[in-house]
Amino acid sequence: MADNFVVSARKYRPITFDSVVGQSHITTTLKNAIRTNHLAQAFLFCGPRGVGKTTNARILAKTINCQSLTDEIEPCGACESCVAFQNNASFNVHELDAASNNSVDDIRNLIDQVRYPPQTGKYKIYIIDEVHMLSSSAFNAFLKTLEEPPSYAIFILATTEKHKILPTILSRCQIFDFNRIQPRDIADHLEHIAQKEGISTEREALELIAQKADGGLRDALSMFDLNVTFSTDDTVRYKDVLENLHILDYDYYFRLTDALLTSEVSQTLLIFNEIIKKGFDGHLFVVGMLEHFRNLLVAKDPATVQLLEVSETAKNKYLDQSARASVSFLLSALSVGSQCDINYKAAKQQRLHVEICLMKLAKIPEVLDLNTLSGDEKKKPSLTENSQVAVPTTATPKPIASLPSPSVAAETPPPYPQNGLPGALGKLRSTVNISAQPQPVEETKPVAKTQEDPTVTADLPTNWKDQPFTTEELQQTWDAFSRFREQNGGAVSEQIMLNREFKIEGTTIELILDNLHQEVLLNDVKPELLGYLRRHLKNRQIQISYRIAPNEVKRNPYTPLEKFNTLAEKNPSLLDLQRLLGLDVDF
Repeated sequence: MADNFVVSARKYRPITFDSVVGQSHITTTLKNAIRTNHLAQAFLFCGPRGVGKTTNARILAKTINCQSLTDEIEPCGACESCVAFQNNASFNVHELDAASNNSVDDIRNLIDQVRYPPQTGKYKIYIIDEVHMLSSSAFNAFLKTLEEPPSYAIFILATTEKHKILPTILSRCQIFDFNRIQPRDIADHLEHIAQKEGISTEREALELIAQKADGGLRDALSMFDLNVTFSTDDTVRYKDVLENLHILDYDYYFRLTDALLTSEVSQTLLIFNEIIKKGFDGHLFVVGMLEHFRNLLVAKDPATVQLLEVSETAKNKYLDQSARASVSFLLSALSVGSQCDINYKAAKQQRLHVEICLMKLAKIPEVLDLNTLSGDEKKKPSLTENSQVAVPTTATPKPIASLPSPSVAAETPPPYPQNGLPGALGKLRSTVNISAQPQPVEETKPVAKTQEDPTVTADLPTNWKDQPFTTEELQQTWDAFSRFREQNGGAVSEQIMLNREFKIEGTTIELILDNLHQEVLLNDVKPELLGYLRRHLKNRQIQISYRIAPNEVKRNPYTPLEKFNTLAEKNPSLLDLQRLLGLDVDF
């Protein structure tokens, strides 16, 4: 008949200080205290579950009563005291589970036992597990004994919730804080056990179990046993661990981020749908996505790469993808994703809530101008150089064929509100706060603010007589040019720069810009703009100047709520109508 199965957490429970995993700062201190005979009367072991608090308490109890310690201050395991302890027959070690024995009477029974000295050995050790579960009256009954115990009595208290223990108890104990065990240490320990048991393992599978255990070795051993039982050939594989523990594979997040960086909205939604079909919770997906963005941000700097608690294979993937994702994108993505995480529970349509978040994330690269310009965008139609548009050379000026005339511009509303973003992009900007992110600016040669460019008038008839023009005619012509640029692939940032208020003094047009990036954009488009204005307004003297003064720029309303408030200022009756009908502004 086969031997009864013993779970790994019990079978491989440490029995010496050297076999304890990941708590060297605790074991070294305890061994030195035993060596120098500086043992405290009361110890308090604090820390998360499954990190070795009770195990270290038992090893300490066994070691201090060992009759022949080794040179490494470890119990011999052969003396009378060690054998009795290993057989659970020691009269010098008493364990109390405070979770179920937390009354005053239970503590009084313990205090009565303390009065009697040990029959054999030097110390009587009392291990109280989950000590934070004791009632207030039980704590108070324990105080006097804890403060002045007999010389042969040592108390070892263990808890996962240190903050629940009375300060008067804490002040009477020597406190040891246990750390969460590092994933690499857990994976190494699991590999060691697998070798002893003759089990084949994939390193990535063990590291995945270690990450899922969240610093608890007992949890890791339980998950290891589960995956060994699942296997039919004594092999623990990465894919099997993903399925058994219901873990979302990080490859999904790498695929998702690749799609976001290229603004493939449909692909991001399909990836999310695939994840939902496999039974994963939407909130779990959002939390994992935020952790992925955090890891990419950490991988940006060689100094912080060590903060990645992942396998070497995964680390290389993070380093590769982080090189393709800008810091601006990652910070904006973390901001949008965090809002999705916060509002997920309150959303009535939670799947739609996540999908809206993904669509916003996919548009961030476009708003930030992070994507490399395509060949078509790099070769935008020019009105002055290499243009396929027929430019009149006769004495009688005619409008350029591919540009809308000012009269058409007067009938058609401007494509964008002045200084604003259109439609969905405007909402995205107000939600993501993209305006706070620095825009990438290419190094360009400075252009004088009112310098005459010979190319903008070289093809104008020499017999033109400068004609006066009105502000309305200038606005119509300006809007027509802006619309032409937008229809031929002009960037969003260029449209923001063009669609703003300007001042005119004589024939000089003055623009007030927000930043240096807009100055670069204006200098790039200035020759075409001047040529177009001079032709259609029939005036060679038109000049464009600018100055950067963000505080003077009038910001137009972006969001529906801002637009409603602006209209309500002009017509207060809208507020009365809103209150009367109980209407809300549609976001």
